[in-house]
Amino acid sequence: MIGKLRGRVDSFGEDFVILDVGGVGYEVHCGTRLLARLEVGEEASLAIETLVREDMIRLFGFESETERRWFRLLQSVQGVGAKSALAILGVLAPGELATAIAVQDKAMVARAQGVGPKLAQRIVAELRDKAPALTAAGMTLPSGTHVALPTTPGGSAAADAVSALVNLGYQQAQASGAVAAARQKAGDDAPEKELIRLALRELAR
Repeated sequence: MIGKLRGRVDSFGEDFVILDVGGVGYEVHCGTRLLARLEVGEEASLAIETLVREDMIRLFGFESETERRWFRLLQSVQGVGAKSALAILGVLAPGELATAIAVQDKAMVARAQGVGPKLAQRIVAELRDKAPALTAAGMTLPSGTHVALPTTPGGSAAADAVSALVNLGYQQAQASGAVAAARQKAGDDAPEKELIRLALRELAR
């Protein structure tokens, strides 16, 4: 199995990049965020997930091992295949996805093409207990790293509260967990300021 490829970006397709590795061109399917960062002629190093079926072998590329593990985890949810998992990681970075799951924000996940509200709800519900395992394994962003979280139409108070806490210097996992606890106490419709107040109280314990 191929686990990693380093080479020169040769060309692009609709949802893939041709990576020239020692004269051999590998077709690697990538999410939209990664495709936007790659440029023809530049060198790239990608973590690779190899999907083998009877009639094909397909390679999926990621910026990090963290993304590749999320790719696998997402597919553990019924109804989520490789295409949907890649679409989700195409709009949400690992830290953003962890936040969406922690605060049960299905709207963030539903931003991915082909992922409807029902599937998004299933993802955040089923992965709620599995996602912290990645955190325990060190699969979170370094302390103090700023993450620009996407907002859903009309704004997401929980996501904005997490972003505010990250800006204050808290780790992504800490902020997500504290806001999730705050949301349970204050309710799903609690405003951002109330969530931040309760989350800071949780973090002060």
